[in-house]
Amino acid sequence: MGETFTKREPYSVTTDQELVAGAIANKQAFAAIVLRYEAPLLRYIIRLGCRDSFAAEDLLQEIFIKIYIHLNEYDPFLQFSSWIYRIAHNEIVSYFRKEKRRPSVLSKDELLTLFENISVDADQLTRESQEHSPIEIQGALDRLEPKYRDVIVLKFFEEKSYEEISDILLIPQGTVATLINRAKKKIKIHLEKSH
Repeated sequence: MGETFTKREPYSVTTDQELVAGAIANKQAFAAIVLRYEAPLLRYIIRLGCRDSFAAEDLLQEIFIKIYIHLNEYDPFLQFSSWIYRIAHNEIVSYFRKEKRRPSVLSKDELLTLFENISVDADQLTRESQEHSPIEIQGALDRLEPKYRDVIVLKFFEEKSYEEISDILLIPQGTVATLINRAKKKIKIHLEKSH
């Protein structure tokens, strides 16, 4: 347990629980957690609307500090990625509240990816893509309340399961499903109104 993780060690083979146990036993091993989650968490910060790269990096650092401080509180029977994303989500929400700013909108490529992921039927996707411009799609997403935007980002960008989203946002899985369905309907309604 007291072994040190080195950059040569294949982190993809080590489970999250092993990384956590290693980091608790040897504080130097926390670097392995940072290496595994740095890129996904930075993407998540940006996707939730923090477009300032310096602020996003600062926020990422704050998230890892929180994770480090509370690592002993992690329950190994829960999914570590959900636990870490919950901390990240709370820090991001706090950041926007402190800064009294609204999250920025998604980029054109992100919007198109989102639209492709939300639309289940290929014929409907083709029709909707032809009927609505990226600006209209972006406008529809801008009108979503944060609770709908959060589940959309987690589900369609972070590709989290309903169970993981439930753990991250601390809401029942049924509520996750309801929010996702309502968000998709709201996007469709906004798109129809803009057309």
